[in-house]
Amino acid sequence: MAEKLIRIGEKIISLRKVRENIRKILKLRSNGLSQQEVANELNLDRTFISRLESIGEVRKGKKIAVFGFPLQNKEEIAKIARAKGVDYVWLMNEKERWQLVKGKSALSFFNEIMELVSALQDYDIVIIISSPRWLKVAKALLTNEIIFIELGTSPITEDRILDIQVFEDILNTVLLK
Repeated sequence: MAEKLIRIGEKIISLRKVRENIRKILKLRSNGLSQQEVANELNLDRTFISRLESIGEVRKGKKIAVFGFPLQNKEEIAKIARAKGVDYVWLMNEKERWQLVKGKSALSFFNEIMELVSALQDYDIVIIISSPRWLKVAKALLTNEIIFIELGTSPITEDRILDIQVFEDILNTVLLK
């Protein structure tokens, strides 16, 4: 496929080069470099980097994770969460929940759960969607702020539908914090 070039007056602009440089800028910023450090490294103005970030910004604020099961409408919940810029989304239905356990040794399952707990520790706010039993587990294992949305009393043995408006209202409130 031929490289996409755009003429602007006397200049010929390569879209590939623009994309590559934007990716490089955002990668350096997400790796912790300041705007000024990136500007210095790439010989750019710091204000350009600031404006680039502004045009792509979805939201500001704390890092948010959403974790829940067993959800019948998990795809719809995930779509809303991602559209609002939620950083981490892990939602399962009942079948997926049992697939997570099946065929694994106790040690393998425990290690996988501990990796999940470790990953969730990186977020300021974790929205838990499940039964009160799992809220107790989350409170025991996580040190972050937990927002709980109850799907029903334990044990939940079938997929539940989470009211979309309830989820959106809670998410909007969390995003304003």
